[in-house]
Amino acid sequence: MIPIYQWPGAEAGAYLERVGSRGAQDDGEFQADVAAILASVRKRGDAALREWTLRLDGFEPGSLKIDPEEIRSLANRVDPELREVLRQARENIAGFHRRQRQESWEFEGPDGVRLGQRITPLSSVGLYVPGGSAAYPSSLLMNAVPAQIAGVGRIVVTTPYARFQANPAVAAALAELGLEEVYGVGGAQAIAALAYGTETVPRVDKIVGPGNAWVSAAKRQVFGQVDIDKIAGPSEVVVIADDSARPDYVAADLMAQAEHDEAAVALAIVFSRAQADAIRAGLDRQILDLGRQATIRTALENYGAVLVVSEPGEAVGIVNRIAPEHLELLTRDAESLGRQVEACGAVFFGSDSCEAVGDYFAGPNHVLPTGGSARFASPLGVYDFVKRTNLVKYTRAALRRNHRSIERFALAEKLDAHAHSVRIRMMNDE
Repeated sequence: MIPIYQWPGAEAGAYLERVGSRGAQDDGEFQADVAAILASVRKRGDAALREWTLRLDGFEPGSLKIDPEEIRSLANRVDPELREVLRQARENIAGFHRRQRQESWEFEGPDGVRLGQRITPLSSVGLYVPGGSAAYPSSLLMNAVPAQIAGVGRIVVTTPYARFQANPAVAAALAELGLEEVYGVGGAQAIAALAYGTETVPRVDKIVGPGNAWVSAAKRQVFGQVDIDKIAGPSEVVVIADDSARPDYVAADLMAQAEHDEAAVALAIVFSRAQADAIRAGLDRQILDLGRQATIRTALENYGAVLVVSEPGEAVGIVNRIAPEHLELLTRDAESLGRQVEACGAVFFGSDSCEAVGDYFAGPNHVLPTGGSARFASPLGVYDFVKRTNLVKYTRAALRRNHRSIERFALAEKLDAHAHSVRIRMMNDE
């Protein structure tokens, strides 16, 4: 079910090349179709939203906005124990993200000059909740909580209405978050509504949240009109396991990642063939008890592997090469290995820190860079929902001391109007 490769080797190298190529998501085949959806919603507003929803989802919406009473009614259908779990998860996420708050600052330089930066929350944010093969109230919490802590004034949610009705856990998460501006629209047409606004859906300043390839293509095309969080690709986990790790734990964690998507990466890096064989046996045994067997098998066959390396440095080198979304360190020297990792979305230390803990409950955000983008991108956080404004409070004394330097710099760039705007202020002083 899952291949085993020796590192270094031609097969192992080809596997890593295949994993690395996933970073550039190819949505060219339907870019034109997405552009047509965006353009029609921008031009015709609600009418286009309704037409595309009927055409693509087979559903003709009544009111595009979901009544808050319907949200509460659906939420009340959720088991009280799950409601309490959602509440605890929200508190854990909030506890972590409160530490990410940033304050405005100023400092005083020579001649009484004051410089600084003002931190202010975004005015409005749109959260996209996908309606694919599973419901993700956890992603709703991970997107909404940092936005609320940042102080965003208006948080809008869009989600395909049929999936929303079928999954009351999403409504329960909305109720726990106190979010009531929710629209029953999905797909690229929802992204268009958030970016451009319609008669019913006011536009927002930023769009966050995962979605399918059409949603990702739409987010890519509206970027610049609005901000976006990132282009999310299929999920990834790398598990480094030495002989102290239980093979059944490693197998379970690989399958937990593989059940997300048939294109998910599930990679274990071990130090002996015996450990690799034990992990593969664990996969064969444990998968029989799981509901999403077909997805798991396809993902493990397409993008799963067990790499056998000779020493920890090779394992770290592979991790830094592919920059995975999640990294689990099931080794005796997990802390030391973790310090050597340069590119990864999140690191999980020790056998009790399985990635599922981070997905739901620990508190750090599970919206992480994928497809190798951890080389330059960061997890979603409070800092994604604020903007920074630079402050310049110059004085006459400072301008008098520095005006010739500023003028010379401007003239070096052949921008004499810039130089003139400084020089004219000094004419009365000469």
